[in-house]
Amino acid sequence: MKILRILTVDDHEMSMMGYKYILERIYFEDYNIQLETAKSYQEGKEKIDNSKKGFPYDILFLDVMLATYDEPGAKNGEDLGLYARKVSPESKIVFMSSFSDGYRVNSILSSVDPEGYLVKSDIDQHTLSAMVSTVMTNPPYYSKGTLAAIRKRLANDLPLDQIDKQILHHLSLGVKTKDMTQVVPLSLAGIENRKRHIKVLFEIDKQNDQALLHEAKKRGFI
Repeated sequence: MKILRILTVDDHEMSMMGYKYILERIYFEDYNIQLETAKSYQEGKEKIDNSKKGFPYDILFLDVMLATYDEPGAKNGEDLGLYARKVSPESKIVFMSSFSDGYRVNSILSSVDPEGYLVKSDIDQHTLSAMVSTVMTNPPYYSKGTLAAIRKRLANDLPLDQIDKQILHHLSLGVKTKDMTQVVPLSLAGIENRKRHIKVLFEIDKQNDQALLHEAKKRGFI
């Protein structure tokens, strides 16, 4: 029976221990589970690098937001997924995150193209069992919360570009328009013009930013 090597990178130790407890008690006809853990981008990167010298991990479980992400220059789970794609292409990548908004989910699916994405609130013994079996034989595997985010985005064919989506994303995080020049590559006037354009597309051009956020969420952009 094959040993299935899994690395979980998550800054929440209870989450990692929960996955380990469940997975090691699930009966897989073809696999025995061997699960290791890491709590940060750097620790996860080191374990992935070391695994290349012997046997690479079969599956990487990556949380999107890691504890050090707010530090200057810090990297998150998406960065680790992109790194793993380059150095360990044989490893299956599965994101397990509390993020279920359309912008974040679809951004990660586009950038990393993982073999799976599970919203943490969807995770139980059944989803973990189905996920492992699926990503090893016929990926991808998406939990119900992930599928809901994908469907909402597919239902929208409005011509919003990446800058428009960034503006909506940062508005949803509470970033004020006057401060958005620090995170969006436009002038303040350019950002204001983009917001007006999006409101016209959403047919709410006479309304405020709160209405814009409400409509963007309803349409699956955040």
